[in-house]
Amino acid sequence: MLATLFFLSVTALFVDTTGTVQEWLGWTAKIQFLPALLAINIFVVVALVALTLLVGRVYCSVICPLGVMQDIISWVSGRRKKKKSRFSYSGEKKWLRYGILVVFIVAFISGLGPLVALLAPYSSYGRMVASVVSPSLSPVAIVAGVTFIIVAILAWIGGRTYCNTICPVGTILGFFARFALFRPMIDTSKCNSCKRCAKKCKASCIDAKNHRIDYSRCVACMDCLNNCKHGALTLSYAYGKKSSACNNSSSCNNSSDKCSNEKTDGSRRSFLTLTATLAATSLIKAQEKKVDGGLAAIEDKQEPNRATPILPPGAKGARHFAHHCTACQLCVSECPNGVLRPSTNLETLMQPEMSYENGYCRPECTRCSEVCPAGAIRPITVAEKSSIRIGHAVWIKKNCLPVTDGVSCGNCARHCPSGAILMVHMDAEDDESPKIPVIDTERCIGCGACENLCPARPFSAIYVEGHERHSLY
Repeated sequence: MLATLFFLSVTALFVDTTGTVQEWLGWTAKIQFLPALLAINIFVVVALVALTLLVGRVYCSVICPLGVMQDIISWVSGRRKKKKSRFSYSGEKKWLRYGILVVFIVAFISGLGPLVALLAPYSSYGRMVASVVSPSLSPVAIVAGVTFIIVAILAWIGGRTYCNTICPVGTILGFFARFALFRPMIDTSKCNSCKRCAKKCKASCIDAKNHRIDYSRCVACMDCLNNCKHGALTLSYAYGKKSSACNNSSSCNNSSDKCSNEKTDGSRRSFLTLTATLAATSLIKAQEKKVDGGLAAIEDKQEPNRATPILPPGAKGARHFAHHCTACQLCVSECPNGVLRPSTNLETLMQPEMSYENGYCRPECTRCSEVCPAGAIRPITVAEKSSIRIGHAVWIKKNCLPVTDGVSCGNCARHCPSGAILMVHMDAEDDESPKIPVIDTERCIGCGACENLCPARPFSAIYVEGHERHSLY
């Protein structure tokens, strides 16, 4: 039930458009392992490691949404096949686990954000949900679709195969899980080697023949405790004196020295079924009418060719953002202005950047800085946002209506929140000549109001160039 609640909470963050869910449940994203590590949230990282050292990989079993999704798919697979005892012990693929971990660490240190984002479990799940909420054929949607297919196939066939062979977070926590204080332990005096526990283990980590459990791959689901009919498996203190699980238990049968175990509550798995249904149900945004007053068609704006991408206020700059962003798409899903979208640039693939065809970055909005769990976008106040220069406006004379059509406009100057645009006569000696914009780049904060509200089509007569490093004015 805890796993289901965490799963629903994280999923709700990506489908919520009101900010209400984020206000109450935003912490469920911030306690994910990699975002907490990138945000240098020492308390969360230490707490997750401490939890793992206490009872094993509970994070993978309960908190990680990608892990819970695998359990849902695996459960559905078992129900359809009507073959509940479908797992078996398999040896650890060390070369694959640690090989991927090395690649992940090298990418992390080298600042290869797209590769880190590709392997991060929370980010992978976020992209899947975001792609369902806003379906498209973007690179992010394609990556999300391929990732889902791989994870789904592995979960359908082998349960937690992805967790225990590919996921770098699982490998890291698996190292600490080897030393967990409390673990499922096998009482060899009661085990009759029926292998029932191994057939039910979705992590394929119980070697019933040799009475061994690979704790680095065990996800602490505790299913084996309920499935053992002989009381041979108990959750015990790993470093104390091993004792029988049936000692001093009123449920023991003295003649057979076996415990009568209660049957697993079916409601737990039924609850997970409901989760699968809810996760598949998404909110599809209504398509906006592309007509002016219901009569004339409006030509869509095209994105300008920017030399430097625009990053949201709080990102500090390109270097900081690239090293911290996990490309989970949470900020993209939460942006109420529609200005954040995944990058298609190979170096920053899937990481969000800003563009102003559908809206502009309103000075009073700080939503992206509030929801980012990885510290890529630092929290800022409304006052701070109004003074952060993320870019500067550039005027394109050949697109401007006063130049092309000889008519007055001034939309850019009227809507500039920082007063960085001044309209002057195109002909300084003719007071009747149309006015054109002059930009004070020192005052411009790069919000994109001028670009978005410019009536020129298909390209705006004024657009924003991003800054490599953000600054204050």
